[in-house]
Amino acid sequence: MMGTERVAVVLLNLGAPDRQDAVRPFLKNMFSDPAILSVPGVVRFFLARLISTLRAKKARAIYARLGGGSPLLPNTRAQAEALEAALGPGHRVFVAMRYWHPRAAETVAQVKAYAPDRVVLLPLYPQFSSATTASSIKEWRDMARRSGLDRPTAAICCYPAEDGWIGAQADLVRRARAEAARAGRPRVLFSAHGLPKKVIAAGDPYQWQVERTAAAVAARLGDSALDWVVCYQSRVGPLEWIGPSTEDEIRRAGRDKAPVVVAPIAFVSEHSETLVELDEEYRHLATEAGVPTFVRVPAVATHPAFVNGLAALVRGARTNGVCAGDGARICPAAHGLCAMVAGA
Repeated sequence: MMGTERVAVVLLNLGAPDRQDAVRPFLKNMFSDPAILSVPGVVRFFLARLISTLRAKKARAIYARLGGGSPLLPNTRAQAEALEAALGPGHRVFVAMRYWHPRAAETVAQVKAYAPDRVVLLPLYPQFSSATTASSIKEWRDMARRSGLDRPTAAICCYPAEDGWIGAQADLVRRARAEAARAGRPRVLFSAHGLPKKVIAAGDPYQWQVERTAAAVAARLGDSALDWVVCYQSRVGPLEWIGPSTEDEIRRAGRDKAPVVVAPIAFVSEHSETLVELDEEYRHLATEAGVPTFVRVPAVATHPAFVNGLAALVRGARTNGVCAGDGARICPAAHGLCAMVAGA
């Protein structure tokens, strides 16, 4: 760090309802996003109201199992504190959520008051998707323009194989495998949030990057006989989604009588899709399917290797750079939607 440069680092995340009466407005915000519902604006407005109303009751029941709301915000704030400590003087780390508070407009005001020399946007989505990373960065840039925050800004679009991220994942998977191995040879399910196939077909690099992360973790574990597979969870709606599904892989492990280690390969914090979907619903499915042992790998959270990896990304971020912060494209050219970050 040279001189007295002040850097604002903004952690971008999806957001989640923090209390029961926030569930419906959170859902409405999410389904109002054209990156989620790619239909004309007027149609999207009415669909967002309808879907949020229909899904609210089930979603409230899920968050009730977590004490009434999601722990995502406090978990993300803990990551912000750890990253700020790792970066040291001259850096302040902020949090901006896409669909619930603190929204980008709120955080832009905080960053503007801090008066940094430059800003680094760091999404907490290791793998880029037009439905997550691009949407979060676009909202930030829109709000920054409206508020007059004109500081030089770098956007780190993705880091699917960043050394610290992979090291943290490998460390946690290694511990979980040792636990599961007491019941036989474990099968590691690298589980990521799914996407409709049409999104991938349109050029979204998310699936390619998820597979790259899983392969890097498997290689870091250093076991040539490792039994592992990439699978996808959280399917909703009538569209065909990418696969195989995590549910199907759990059932296959049951037929093979293989102990299961489930690693959330695209989530960095604990929230409803790890604490409820993985820990409760999929664990129950594993028992019914005859899986001998089910071990869930925790999210990387504030694992030192992960935090240090994020710090390295921030230090290396180039103004207006994309792709792991250094401006070099990592995705094959067929994944054209990756370029959305540059134009967001």
